[in-house]
Amino acid sequence: MSDDTPRQFDTQAVSADEKPHQQTTGDVVTPIHLASTFTQQRVSDYPEFTYARDGNPTRAALESQLASLSGGTQALALSSGMGAIGTTAMTLLEPGDHVVAFRYLYGGTRKLFDDIYQESFGVDVEYVDATSTAAVADAVTDETALVWVESPTNPLMRLCNIGAIADIAEDVNATLCVDNTFASPYFQRPLDRGADVVVHSTTKYINGHSDSLGGAIVTRDAEFAERAEFVQKYGTGSVLSPFDAYMVLRGLKTLPARMERHQRNALAVAEFLDAHAAVEAVHYPGLPTHPQHDLAREQMSGFGGMLSFELEGGHEAAATALGHLEEIQLAVSLGGVESLIAHVPSMTHAYLSEDKRREMDISEGLVRMSVGIESTEDIIHDLERGFDQL
Repeated sequence: MSDDTPRQFDTQAVSADEKPHQQTTGDVVTPIHLASTFTQQRVSDYPEFTYARDGNPTRAALESQLASLSGGTQALALSSGMGAIGTTAMTLLEPGDHVVAFRYLYGGTRKLFDDIYQESFGVDVEYVDATSTAAVADAVTDETALVWVESPTNPLMRLCNIGAIADIAEDVNATLCVDNTFASPYFQRPLDRGADVVVHSTTKYINGHSDSLGGAIVTRDAEFAERAEFVQKYGTGSVLSPFDAYMVLRGLKTLPARMERHQRNALAVAEFLDAHAAVEAVHYPGLPTHPQHDLAREQMSGFGGMLSFELEGGHEAAATALGHLEEIQLAVSLGGVESLIAHVPSMTHAYLSEDKRREMDISEGLVRMSVGIESTEDIIHDLERGFDQL
C-alpha cells in the first residue's frame, strides 16, 4: 500500500487519529485529559488549549476521528444528541425563518421545533412526508432556512432520498441537516450525498455500549462550523466531557464489527417477525417488502440494527408480550451491544400528544427494537417466549 492510499473505514475507526499521541508519550490510545484549564507561557501567547469548554485534547481527538469517519472536515462533540440538535438549530435559525422537516422525526426533535422554535421564536416549521421528494420540493420556499430529515426515521424506519433533497435545498439556499443516528457513519455518509450538516447521538451506535451520553455535529462547511462552535461555547455550553470523549473513542474502534453483527441479527429478527401471525407489520429497510428497500440498497451500505413492528391487539398485546421477555431488556435508548425493546406510545414517544402520535403514524401496538449482538437464536427464542403469551 502506498503512503497516499486512503485507509479503509475499519482501519480509520481503530487508529487513524491516535498516532500523534504515540509520537510524544507512547500511548496506544488517546489519554483522558481532565484539566479544566491549561497554562500559558506568556501573556497574549495563546496555546492550542486554554480552557476546557473551549477545547480539550481528548475531545479534539474524538472530533478529528468523527470528521474523518463521516466524510467531513470539522466536527463538534457535544454533551448529548439533543445538545447537537439544539446547537445546530440555534446556529441556523432566526425568528421568522421557515423550516421543512420530515414528518416522522424523533420525538425530542419534534418537541424542540414545536414547543421552542415555533412557540417561543416564531419559526415556521412545516412537516412533510419526505419519503416523497416531490413533497419536499413543493414545501420549500425562498424563506426556507433549514431542511431537517432523518433517514432511517425513528421509529418507523422510513427513508428519504438524501441526494435529491440536497439538490432541492441547494436551489433555495437552505441548509440540509441529516440526523444519521440510526445508520451511523459506517452504513451511511450523508455528506457524500450533498447534505450540509450531519448530527449523531453518539450515545447510540457510535459509542455502542450504553455507558456514555453524547452527541456530534459534522460538516464540510467551514463557515457553519465556526458559527456552531461559537454557539456551543457561548450559547449552549454543551461540550462532551473528557471521560465521555474517551469512551466514545473506545467505542468507535469496534463500530464496523458491531454494525455488521447488529445487521445480521436484525435481518434474521425482521424475517421472523414478518412471518409471525401476531405481527401486523414489520418496518425494516433490509426486507424486500419495505417500500424503500431499493433506496436503502442504493444510498446505504447496510441496513442497520434498528427495526419496529406492530402487534395485533395494540397496547394490551404489546404490554403482555414485552412483559414476558427475559433476555431482551425493556428500556428506552438504542445502539448498544445488548438488545433493547420499547413500546413506542408509552415509552419513547410518550411525551407527544395522542394527536401528534397519530399524525406520525404511531399506532398503539408499535414496538421499537434495537437488535443487539447476542446469539441470533437466543433473541428470536425470547421473542417467541413473549408472543406465546398472546
